Amino acid sequence: MHDCIFCTIAAGKAPASIVYQDNACIAFLDIQPVNLGHLLVIPNAHATYLADLDEATGGHLFRVAQRLANSLRRSGLPCEGVNLFLADGEAAMQEVLHVHLHVFPRFAGDGFGLRFGPNYLNKPERAVLDSAADQIRRALDAAPTKP
Repeated sequence: MHDCIFCTIAAGKAPASIVYQDNACIAFLDIQPVNLGHLLVIPNAHATYLADLDEATGGHLFRVAQRLANSLRRSGLPCEGVNLFLADGEAAMQEVLHVHLHVFPRFAGDGFGLRFGPNYLNKPERAVLDSAADQIRRALDAAPTKP
């Protein structure tokens, strides 16, 4: 994708503070971090959404993120915990339409948090959960798998 900033970074044609790179992915510091040390792990090949990403590369991104989380804890940067966050689609807050896994350090009082919707405290009945599980299982059984 010629207008994708993450593709441009992966191709080495835009500046980035890179901390890891291999033949499948690259990890670099986010320019608008939640906290200093906030990393993005992206596939080198463009994939807009998770459904566009082959499972092997997706698994690799998470393995790299796990190593980076360990490195954040040992880096000397403020880090009492680590969040992994992946937004898939605009409704999920995906701002750059190239799969990217956020890895960011957390510490008490850092000001970051999640806000739950108004119905969060209303637990659904088991029948509703079972029906949703059935819908997801049927979709999973019908979905093509990527090699």
